[in-house]
Amino acid sequence: MEHFLSSLTFLLTLLTPILLIFIPTIWVFLHFKLKKNLPPSPWKLPVIGNLHQLGSNPHRSLQTLSQKYGPIMLLHFGSVPTLVVSSAEAAQEILKTHDPSFRSRPNLTIPNILLYGSKDIVFSPYGEYWRQMKSIVVIHLLSNTQVKSLQKLREKEMARMIEVLAETCDSCVDISALFNSLTENIIYMAALGKPSDGELKKLAKQFLDMLTLFSVGSYIPWLSWVDQVTGLVGRAKTVAKQFDEFLEGVIEEHLTTKASKGTKTNEREDFIDILLNVQKDETTGFTFQRDAVKAVILDVFLGGMDTSSKSLEWVMSELLRHPRVMEKLQQEVAEIAQGRSMIVEEDLEKMHYLKAVIKESLRLHIPVPLLIPRVALEDVKLMGYDISKGTQVIVNAWAIGRDPMLWEEPEEFRLERFLKNKFSYKGLHFEWLPFGAGRRACPGMHFGVAIIELAVANILYKYDLGIPNAGKHEELDMSEQCGVMLQKKTHLLVTTNPRF
Repeated sequence: MEHFLSSLTFLLTLLTPILLIFIPTIWVFLHFKLKKNLPPSPWKLPVIGNLHQLGSNPHRSLQTLSQKYGPIMLLHFGSVPTLVVSSAEAAQEILKTHDPSFRSRPNLTIPNILLYGSKDIVFSPYGEYWRQMKSIVVIHLLSNTQVKSLQKLREKEMARMIEVLAETCDSCVDISALFNSLTENIIYMAALGKPSDGELKKLAKQFLDMLTLFSVGSYIPWLSWVDQVTGLVGRAKTVAKQFDEFLEGVIEEHLTTKASKGTKTNEREDFIDILLNVQKDETTGFTFQRDAVKAVILDVFLGGMDTSSKSLEWVMSELLRHPRVMEKLQQEVAEIAQGRSMIVEEDLEKMHYLKAVIKESLRLHIPVPLLIPRVALEDVKLMGYDISKGTQVIVNAWAIGRDPMLWEEPEEFRLERFLKNKFSYKGLHFEWLPFGAGRRACPGMHFGVAIIELAVANILYKYDLGIPNAGKHEELDMSEQCGVMLQKKTHLLVTTNPRF
C-alpha cells in the first residue's frame, strides 16, 4: 500500500491548484440525488473523490466508514462510482441474488498489461471467452479428480519440508520462508513441471508487487498520462515482457519434449501440458491462443502460491497464540496417525478439529479481504437503492467476517464456531467468504486448502512449536500488511522440538 500512498500524494500535489479553485456544482449533485435513491455516501473531494479515505489498510478504513454510513455505501474512486458492501445480507444480494448483473470485472490498467489484456480467469470481463476458459480450468486443471492426482506431489514436498525442519531443531526457524518455499515448489511443479528457482521467485515477486500499485488512469481516465510520467506503465510492461519470455521458453520446452516422446508417456502431465492438449482438441468448439494459456498459468501459480503460504502463516500464528488449541490439535493428529511416519491426505477427512482451526483462521485473516471488484452490467435495484450500470462493486469480506451482528466476540479466535456449523468453502454462507462466492468464486480453493491442511497436520504431528527467546504467546506480533493478499507484516519465527 506504500505504492498507493505515494501515487496519491503525487496526484494531490499535481491537483492542488485545481482543487483550490474548484467550486462544487451542488445543484448537479442534488439533481441526481433527487432523481435516484442512491446509497449513503461520505463527502468526496473534487477529482479524486474518496480515494484519500482508503489509507494503508483499505479493508479497515472501509469498515470504519461502513460503521457510519451503513453496510451499503456509495463511494467515488476518482470518477468511478464504487459500491462497498459490508454485510452478509448485502453480499448475498451481490454474489447470489443479482449475480448475473454483477458478474463482470472493471477495466484495470495493470492487469491488462500483465495478463495479456486480462485474458486470465480472475480479471477477464464476463462473456463467452470467460465462460469457456472458466470451464476449461474447472474441468481440466482444478477438478476434484485433478487435485487428487497431485496428492503424491504434495506429500513429497511436505516430506521435504519436514526434513528441513529436522535440520533446524534447537534453533530459530523462519517458518514464513519455509511456507513460501513449500507452496512455490508445489505450485510450480503442478503448473510448469519444473521446480522454482531464484530467478523465477524474483520475477514472481515483481509481478505480484505490480498488482498492488495504484493506477491513476484506471480511476481518472483523463489523467492516465500520469501513469506514464511516474513510470508505472513502463515498469508493468517490463515485468510483463520478462514473464512472457519465461513462459514462452517453458511452453516451447513442453512442445519439444512432447514431440520427441510422442503421445505414449507415463509421466504426469502438468497444467501447461493439459492446456496445450485442450488447445489442440477441435471437439471443444472453442479456440484460444497461446496468450490465454500463459494468462491462465499466471493465475494458477501466482495466485495459488500466495494464498496458501500467507494463510499458513496466519494459521500457525493463531496456534502459537493459543497453545491449548495447538495441544488439542496435536492430540487429534496423533490419534489418527497411529505412529505412522507422516500424515497422508486420506487422514485429513477425519480431522474435524484441524478443519475448524483453519476455517476460524480464514475468518479472521481472509486471504483477499476486499474481494476482487465486480462491475454492474445493467441498472439494478439493490435493497431499495438504485445502482447504475458501470458501478464498481467491492465486497468487504474481511468486515463481514468480523461483524458482531453475525459472530459473537468476532475479534476472538474461537474455532468452536466451526465445530458446530458445517461451513462450506463453496461460498454458500455469506457471513464467511474466504474464497468469494457466485460464478466468480476462486476455482482453486480445494487445491489451496489441501496444501494448508496437510502442512499444518504434518508439522504439528512431528514438532512442538514455540516462540523464540521464551516469548509469551499473547505478545506474538499479529500486525498485518495489505498487498495482493492479507499477510503478516513480519515473518513468523518459531522454535521446533521433535515430539518423538
